[in-house]
Amino acid sequence: MFNMSDSDVASVVYDLDPACSVDDVQSGRPYLATVNGVVKYGVFVDLTESVSGLVHESALADSYEVGDDLVVELDERKANGDLAFVPAGIEPIGATLERVTPDYDVITTGQLETYLETTIQLEAEIAQVRQTGGPTIFQLLDGHGIVPAAAFESAGVRAYPEVDVGDVVRVIGSVERHEESLQLEIDELTVLESQEAAETQATIDDAVAERAAPNDVDPLVEWSALDEMWPELERVATLLRKSILEGRPVSVRHHADGDGMCASVPLQRALERFVADVSEDPEAPDHAIRRLPSKAPFYELEDATRDLTQALEDRARHGQKLPLVCMLDNGSTEEDVPSYETLEHYDVPIVVVDHHHPDPDAVAHLVEEHVNPYLHGEDYAVTTGMLCVELARMVDPEPQETTDELAHVPAVAGLCDRSDADAMADYIDLADESGYDEDDLRDVGEALDYTAHWLRYDDGRHLVDDVLNVGCDDPERHEELVDLLAERSREAIDTQLDAALPHVESEDLENGASLYRIDVENHAHRFTYPAPGKTTGAVHDHMVEEHGEPAISIGFGPDFAVLRSDGVRLDIPEMVSELTDDIVGGGVSGGGHLVVGSIKYVEGRREEVLDSLVEKMAAAEIDEDLGTTTTAIE
Repeated sequence: MFNMSDSDVASVVYDLDPACSVDDVQSGRPYLATVNGVVKYGVFVDLTESVSGLVHESALADSYEVGDDLVVELDERKANGDLAFVPAGIEPIGATLERVTPDYDVITTGQLETYLETTIQLEAEIAQVRQTGGPTIFQLLDGHGIVPAAAFESAGVRAYPEVDVGDVVRVIGSVERHEESLQLEIDELTVLESQEAAETQATIDDAVAERAAPNDVDPLVEWSALDEMWPELERVATLLRKSILEGRPVSVRHHADGDGMCASVPLQRALERFVADVSEDPEAPDHAIRRLPSKAPFYELEDATRDLTQALEDRARHGQKLPLVCMLDNGSTEEDVPSYETLEHYDVPIVVVDHHHPDPDAVAHLVEEHVNPYLHGEDYAVTTGMLCVELARMVDPEPQETTDELAHVPAVAGLCDRSDADAMADYIDLADESGYDEDDLRDVGEALDYTAHWLRYDDGRHLVDDVLNVGCDDPERHEELVDLLAERSREAIDTQLDAALPHVESEDLENGASLYRIDVENHAHRFTYPAPGKTTGAVHDHMVEEHGEPAISIGFGPDFAVLRSDGVRLDIPEMVSELTDDIVGGGVSGGGHLVVGSIKYVEGRREEVLDSLVEKMAAAEIDEDLGTTTTAIE
């Protein structure tokens, strides 16, 4: 059999690549062949599985057996297409072997449509390997896009088992249309090594970096509060787009309330559109983006464990990379740290866009990016929904289309979280241009909160789209649905107030604020809408309307308290920190905004916690200009 010599040699012998055809055989060149048949009139030789011919016995000086190597030259192309060869007079042993590859066009995934039903060469990274009942499907990425490539060994048997996710490969195959999308049918797949792999990877990385750059858009409204956060949002948009281009799915975790949905739904749609623009796989948007609501305003360890388990299963079963986790309207506090540290063990990247009061020192080393107005001297009035509509416009491949679709959403987000920002007037004017007056926007927000309560841990994709009118294909249905859900919400709140208001206890604090207490465990309807947070907010709104501000409300149960205030600057995160230190063993935890939040504690220490909490409230600074800040945090 043929063996290359380590010594310097004079003779060059050409070795045809298996993907070569008869058209690649040139006269006057010596080719390595293998005898595959011996007959009386000569020997048949194979240059590849598909390129064969006859060496006539009249040209043979020696005898050969099947499997012997022979160096031959093309003698004649016969009219019927057969090839005739003659010995080249070169011994295989001691010759220098030079590979001959087909002269295929080397293209990128962005050029596939032009090469339909044509054999091409593509250099890419393996993003995913999935075994079906038939072929093996390799997802190939090159920074310009992602294309599925099918290789068939036998039904259900893994083709190219030596190839794994992350390998840099050269693929030769034909571009075919498969179920209305493009797919590469693999003829040959080769893993690139050392320098060649490094050069190809560098080319891919450059292409990814170029396409990952966010859209150059201007803010929807002129607002100085966005100025310092704008570069941070652009960096988050870059990371999200880069994740998709590298074949990494994105898990969007968001607080399950109106602002959280105003943040997550637009971003989900923008990411799905970007996936569809990048990938030739029609099912890619469903697999690449997952939106998951969180009942708590932080990343509970239960949710993180569930997310990680699902991601590991997807990797094992479908060859997917582990996701990038995008935290929206939560994720800024020390309570998120246990979940983040769990994901860190698997190198799962995390980005955060939030407007709850942060613990930046606690989370900074665990996240890739952290966008939060408090980090720039702003506060909760810059809602997450406002920020994420801008983020969606940076991500979407058609930014003007998403701008038109989302123009009303920032105003809904602001009203959901009772933002008192100066920019609210501009956002409401922007929504008015899309046909929404302020009452319409409030109804949408009320319907979103009502829907979020009943969805619990389900994303409610299509229902939420219809309520928010993002991707809704029936405007009349949207209007009727919002009217129905908003009215149900108001009726349920009125019913709850009828039960709760007779049991509200009030007192005057030393700083001049009125304190209202309501035991929502014993004097409100349980396991229904509104939940304790919304109930406390409704009680607070009623008392402020009746008696004015400054005012504080506490809705409490056996092991929790929900806080609201107007005209009083309650630094709730700081209060929680002090209570944790003061009441050892009380199990105090929680957080929120400066003037709205929630606290948990051990049931047996409730009176001690609440009494200490009231003392701190009585010492809080009065701020008549602080504005209304009630919202549905639980």
